[in-house]
Amino acid sequence: MVFTTFDNEKLDKILERDFTNVFRLGHINVEGVVMPKRFAEMKSEILNWNVNENDVWICSFPKTGTTWTQEMVWMIMNNLDFEKGKTNLGIRSPFLEVTALFDYRNFQKENTDFHPPPFIEDSLKFVKESSQNGPLCIKTHLPWPLLPKEIRDNIKKPKIIYVTRNPKDTCISYYNHSKLMEGYKGNFENFCELFLAGKLSFAPYWNHIFPFWERRNQPNILFLKYEKMVDDLPSVIKEVADFLEKPLTSENIDALSKHLSFESMKNNPSVNYEVVIGMHRKFKLIECEGNFMRSGKVGDYKAKMSPDIIQKFNEWTEENTKNTDFSY
Repeated sequence: MVFTTFDNEKLDKILERDFTNVFRLGHINVEGVVMPKRFAEMKSEILNWNVNENDVWICSFPKTGTTWTQEMVWMIMNNLDFEKGKTNLGIRSPFLEVTALFDYRNFQKENTDFHPPPFIEDSLKFVKESSQNGPLCIKTHLPWPLLPKEIRDNIKKPKIIYVTRNPKDTCISYYNHSKLMEGYKGNFENFCELFLAGKLSFAPYWNHIFPFWERRNQPNILFLKYEKMVDDLPSVIKEVADFLEKPLTSENIDALSKHLSFESMKNNPSVNYEVVIGMHRKFKLIECEGNFMRSGKVGDYKAKMSPDIIQKFNEWTEENTKNTDFSY
């Protein structure tokens, strides 16, 4: 990929200063991907993961519609069981590498009454134990080079649903998420620079998207765009249901569309990460107001980004997509 020139030394210092805290002890580069340091301890186990072809993998760059897609996929896989769906989404659709993002071990030594949910404290163990109860809907933000070897080598071919979102809205959402949940202390302008330079967890952004886009015609991969989900959710629900070989009636699609509406999702405690946000606030790990789900709108960046930053993003997008057939 082509990238605009950045002051990498300066940005590394910003990342270290503004994005390390009691549970984020720094970052490393793994196969060209920025990851929290804790990931180094998890990499081998994920690489050698025993993949179950009956599982469904939801893959995405952070803040591109992942939670929305998870809830849709889980509901389709479980015959629209809205009652069972009241269970926390982190339990129903586990996040494979989430423990790398929240390394609470040092904090727990000094705070014995701090008990994070099992699906965060040891996510790999949780996913393995959950798999004993039947096919899973697994969430991951890992880019293609860090996925299990059995998937990358086509030894196992589970269904994979990849969802993406235009980078400007993604950046806005990632910034607010990082302030609210992951302890980012810096300003928005620096965050945009980190995003563009590929200095945030799971970045670079374009290197995340293109390996899945290039494989979108494989029968086990479905590529979705957030903007289409906003524009025509019922048609996306039908597309996903057909891909999962779980066709829905028009009544089913209507019911699921209502369940997945922004207002419904925002007010649904099982999907809006209240457990983690409340835990962080209780123990003063993060002191930031806000909600996990903010607006969900397409083009939300226009109210936050300066014209200069928008221009940077537009030029950066043009650079990285000019020799491809990909566009938003």
